[in-house]
Amino acid sequence: MTLPMVVPAPDLPARVRIHEVGARDGLQNEKATVPTAVKAEFIRRLADVGLTTIEATSFVHPKWVPQLADAEQLFPLVSDLPVRLPVLVPNGRGLDRALALGARQVAVFASATESFAKANLNRTLDESLAVFEPVVRRAKDEGAHVRGYVSMCFGDPWEGAVPLHQVVRVCRALLDMGCDELSLGDTIGVATPGHVLELLSSLNEQRVPTNVLGVHFHDTYGQALANTLAALQHGVTTVDASAGGLGGCPFAKSATGNLATEDLVWMLQGLGIETGVDLAGLVATSTWMADQLGRPSPSRTVRALSHKDPEESTESLQPTEPTEPTESQEQ
Repeated sequence: MTLPMVVPAPDLPARVRIHEVGARDGLQNEKATVPTAVKAEFIRRLADVGLTTIEATSFVHPKWVPQLADAEQLFPLVSDLPVRLPVLVPNGRGLDRALALGARQVAVFASATESFAKANLNRTLDESLAVFEPVVRRAKDEGAHVRGYVSMCFGDPWEGAVPLHQVVRVCRALLDMGCDELSLGDTIGVATPGHVLELLSSLNEQRVPTNVLGVHFHDTYGQALANTLAALQHGVTTVDASAGGLGGCPFAKSATGNLATEDLVWMLQGLGIETGVDLAGLVATSTWMADQLGRPSPSRTVRALSHKDPEESTESLQPTEPTEPTESQEQ
């Protein structure tokens, strides 16, 4: 396929690393539990299309996220893949379980607000940071790479606007305790590009370098790609996305789906930014997963491309002569 047409824009990175979260963040929000074998096949297919970082699962207590209760069974089924397979660990016990299976990429998940810390972790913000500190220290002692997630960076369903200095404080604390990278989460999808740029600049001013930052946008208000482009313009080169647009947050009811990996790859390809991802293969993988879940993918790119043969000529993508709209087209 020769579309999208490649038209680079100035001051953008040459390559972006996609941190794929569909198998964890996507599936944890499903009402029905996805079979372990299907999860493993999903991860393998994602690796086959060129994704090099695939978040596999979460070692949280099954009571809180029952959809990921099979972490011990799933991880050995995919641990032979030649890709990064980060897992979430909420505390020391979760870290023990992950390390015992050979995980060497782990993530802790903090909040920028008191309300979400209470809802998601059942602790105050400072109490949660205190719990993470020995977890991060031990993970680093074991040679693991540690990512720190920061939720509610741009808005909170209970508290509304989140002051920039509050987000900066949590990010600085996670870096100081030893996290290798941070993911800035727009958990309820309320960010806009100016807000993104202002937060990134504020972080830089407080000695949080851009090269340790990733962004994690939700598309609640249709702003995820615009926000991603703003982050790229600032120099961010790690972007979280979810194959097929799966996911949300089970602890924040206003959180809708993640930025779809296919929509991200389409935009990056058009900008001439390398990802290493085979878009046609990724679309096929997300279409397969949508079939497993029994519903269509919310990704616009998946919907646009899934009915086309990837090898067909781009003539089929050209506009045809206008016709009178049918009743269904008018709706």
